[in-house]
Amino acid sequence: MTNKLSSPLLNSRVKSDEVKKSEKWLGYLLGPSGALLLNAVLATYLNVYYTDVLKLTTIWGGAFLTVFPIISKVIDAITNVIMGYIIDHTKTAQGKARPWLLLSAPLLLISGILLFVVPQGNETVQVIWVMLSYNLFYSFAYTIYNMSHNLMVPLSTRNTEQRGSLSVFNQISTIMMSGIIVALIFPMLIMPQLGVDKSKWIVTMSVLSCLALPLTLMEYYFTKERVTLEDINKKEEEKIPYKNLLKAIFTDKYMVLILLYFLIYTVGTQFKNLGLVYFCNYVLGTYNDGKTQTMISVIGGIPMGIGIFAVWPLAKKFGKRNLTMAGFVLYAIGSAICWICPTNMVVVLVGQFIKNIGGLPCAYVFMALFADVLDHLEWKNNFRCDGIAMSIYNIIAVTSVGIVTGLFNMLLSKCGYVAPSLINGETVAAVQSVATKNAITFSFVGLESITAVILIVILAFINVEKHIDKEQEEIKARKEREEQNESN
Repeated sequence: MTNKLSSPLLNSRVKSDEVKKSEKWLGYLLGPSGALLLNAVLATYLNVYYTDVLKLTTIWGGAFLTVFPIISKVIDAITNVIMGYIIDHTKTAQGKARPWLLLSAPLLLISGILLFVVPQGNETVQVIWVMLSYNLFYSFAYTIYNMSHNLMVPLSTRNTEQRGSLSVFNQISTIMMSGIIVALIFPMLIMPQLGVDKSKWIVTMSVLSCLALPLTLMEYYFTKERVTLEDINKKEEEKIPYKNLLKAIFTDKYMVLILLYFLIYTVGTQFKNLGLVYFCNYVLGTYNDGKTQTMISVIGGIPMGIGIFAVWPLAKKFGKRNLTMAGFVLYAIGSAICWICPTNMVVVLVGQFIKNIGGLPCAYVFMALFADVLDHLEWKNNFRCDGIAMSIYNIIAVTSVGIVTGLFNMLLSKCGYVAPSLINGETVAAVQSVATKNAITFSFVGLESITAVILIVILAFINVEKHIDKEQEEIKARKEREEQNESN
């Protein structure tokens, strides 16, 4: 993509070389909220829609919901590689990642609706529709959005303090959507109304899909790629071979470690996200009781709200890496408390509160730490690897989600999970076996007590912050010399 995209209608509304309030609030907080809300709802409830509303658990003897997510995420991984290559070879007046936000906006709307308007009746038609709509959303629409969205913080500015602030605002948007609307409003007000009524699900998800369009456009117009625009007027240089980009990434210890960290964190988090609704419905509370999941989410939301004001000042004082390590100590303790007494509401709430306090640093500063690693790579190799690095990041995210979803559904099937029924307009839940409840409990609170300890060890070796200021100064000096040479 090499056209200039310089029409006034397409220009960013951000003009300042410094990050201002409008950019923070509209580009990084409000703008991403539409797509993030849609994705958060899907991450929590799409599998419930498949198992409880469409009742796909028994198709192919339970193999469909085990194999289909894994195969789909392999496709998703491939499209992430392609998208990373495309972004790295995109050069426009609007940057290299932002233009793809513009394209993703209508795609999210269309594919989000198609996920839920699955035809009734013929099982083969249902299976085909589910596979196609799932991949249209995740392997195409959301891949385009997520790749470009995740690069906004690293490409926004080289100022580490401003970049850290944008990372916090960006994460606040994620927390607002997943920690407030999806975790509080949905289980308390929306899910009891939806039950297993397919038509209500379609209406609700269509509304959320429509919201993604204008808000994603807002993100496009109120962001700016200052790092990319540093080189916008430079003459066209020889493209860096793909193998050189990969070599730069996989021979750097910081990048390898932070990608490994992200993989382990994502696996634990995805098991927790999938297990949440089932845990509240069958282990701690009753099916869609409107209060159990809400209480857990409130306890989780309070620390996240506090973190808006506390995390970044602490990260500046103690370091992003050090604060995150300390947080995972609490994360492991809180998860273990919940695992010991999963049916005791008071104990679980205490454990969740401790755990979510510990999860604050990881939630708010990870992308700023990732941006430091990207700058370190540029210092080390004299070229940037943003697109390919983000494609690998997203490959880890999507493939682990697919594998975990398949494993989780396999656990449900093997343990004898029984989906609820719609009888006389009322949703009637089944009684689950002890084995099913144990699998759900391990998914929700057990695994993360283990992964937290592993993450502490990995973080101990990611000390990229120690030299990042000096490396950024050297990058700046190098660019100034190059500009002088070109002018001469």
